[in-house]
Amino acid sequence: MISVEDALARCLALVAPLPAETVALAEAAGRWMCSPAIATRDQPPFPASAMDGYAVQGDPGPDDNFLVIGEAGAGHAFDGEVGPGQTVRIFTGAPVPRGATRIIIQEDVVRVDDRIILKDGLDAGVHIRPQGQDFRAGDSLPPRRLRPNDLALLAAMNIPTVQASRRPVVAIVATGDELVMPGEDPRPDQIIASNSFALKAMIEAEGGLARLLPIARDTEAELATVLGLAGDADLIVTIGGASVGDHDLVGRVAGLEHSFWKLALRPGKPLMAGRLNGVPMLGLPGNPVSAIVCGHLFLLPMVRALLGRPDAAPVPRHARLTTDLPVNGPRAHYMRARLVPGDGMPGIAPFDRQDSALLSILGQADALLLRPTNAPACRAGDTVPYLPI
Repeated sequence: MISVEDALARCLALVAPLPAETVALAEAAGRWMCSPAIATRDQPPFPASAMDGYAVQGDPGPDDNFLVIGEAGAGHAFDGEVGPGQTVRIFTGAPVPRGATRIIIQEDVVRVDDRIILKDGLDAGVHIRPQGQDFRAGDSLPPRRLRPNDLALLAAMNIPTVQASRRPVVAIVATGDELVMPGEDPRPDQIIASNSFALKAMIEAEGGLARLLPIARDTEAELATVLGLAGDADLIVTIGGASVGDHDLVGRVAGLEHSFWKLALRPGKPLMAGRLNGVPMLGLPGNPVSAIVCGHLFLLPMVRALLGRPDAAPVPRHARLTTDLPVNGPRAHYMRARLVPGDGMPGIAPFDRQDSALLSILGQADALLLRPTNAPACRAGDTVPYLPI
């Protein structure tokens, strides 16, 4: 058996970043922008009023009065210059007229016909946003997965399209005579296929495209037929059939080049990776929790690597243990756990039941508490690593 770290390194070695494509900004949410975006203009592109009020020159005081010579609104600049004793009615976002150095907010003004008089208790703020206050032409937004806030920034930078990595296509193949799809009428000796739906959601939340292929029954011919449908995928993921039983056929499929099989992990010992006719392949365990835990540890990093993300590997966080734990054995144990609020650092409470078939426990978990191989006993209050899920 190999270590989790070695297995992850071998999984990542099987995949390479996919090519970029041009994506319209309106379609770019959630995409991995793989090239920096360069602003083409300043923001704001001119000194802009931060308030509704009056643009004046100098540093006036109470009872000073000014002649109103025009008006400036957003998208409607005043085409002139403000001199001493003059003012321009101005609205938030409008370009500040030439010669003006301050905005008097409208609450501090009494207007009589075409003149204004400043009140006592005058606000001292300048209320002008300088040109380029937010960003300058030539400033860049580095590669990242684009969030809604990023789209607003890119639009303001006057960038209509971005270079984004092509979304990796991941083919998911569940195997086994015991499986039927949700909504079907299972025989007494059958179960409902569940893992595929969690894995599909995980892949797509990470920016990939998941294809659920038909369940492959336990014959070499049917497995080969279903896997043949995945030949154009960027990554093939099988579920089950990677152990050592007579009906575990995935590890013996024609055209498979193994990278590894079996690792020192709980849950998820029967994990397999390699290439199937040149396509990267990950063989996940059939137990529901094992498949999903291994999805977090190995599948999602492979998807990130296909996108070209530099942060492909999971990065543990830390929490304080809420209960004592015994010595761990020779396999790394990723325990299903729940995070609880704490001062400065969350607490983490592992569930009492850790059976790899218990989806109800996984459904309550929001973390995987990592117990390294041969880890010593831990006491409540100790700092331990975890992965959010």
